[in-house]
Amino acid sequence: MLEHSQLPKPEAQVARSPVLVVFQVGALTLVAGLLALLIWRVATEGRGRHLVSDVKAGKDPPAPAFDLPVLWAHRETWPASLGGAFADERLSPRELKGRPLVLNFFASWCIPCRHEAPLLNASARAHAGNVVFLGVDVQDLKSDARAFLKRYQVIYTAVRDGSGSTYLDYGLTGVPETYWIDARGRIVAHYAGEISRLQLEQGIRDSRRSK
Repeated sequence: MLEHSQLPKPEAQVARSPVLVVFQVGALTLVAGLLALLIWRVATEGRGRHLVSDVKAGKDPPAPAFDLPVLWAHRETWPASLGGAFADERLSPRELKGRPLVLNFFASWCIPCRHEAPLLNASARAHAGNVVFLGVDVQDLKSDARAFLKRYQVIYTAVRDGSGSTYLDYGLTGVPETYWIDARGRIVAHYAGEISRLQLEQGIRDSRRSK
């Protein structure tokens, strides 16, 4: 039997290792960060789904804002008046207001994107100076995206959504997806999948006559 003096004192505390404390704090911070990310993602995906529903219902919602770096600075078919938008090597929808806009989401690994690339190019050339075409590269490597744009000799500008936030804001479920936006910056049509020439031109007509 232990003598009374050998028994541990009630107030005695086991010293915690500094490494253990740092690990516990780090784990709690990680959990909090993941929870915040989950909440943000759920809220953002909800906005995206709501946007797609509003477009389908003919409500012509405003195009979600973004500010993305220019990946491919070709603007041969763009109106000369929009040249100043490239000053900071970033683009946003508000800088393109005043002209109908075809916003095409793509990725280099996407087979349907390869099929529709020549169609988009031809349409951009046919509507040069009147309709703005803008590609948005998503879920992709920068080098692969540039190789894709070079291969298909894309004659309009493309930006890169590296974080995926624009992908979520627009409610995308994959690529390719295309939005038609009128001169006021409101979405008049949307299509998920590889577009046909008739679909592309109908969307452009809708965006040009929208008031």
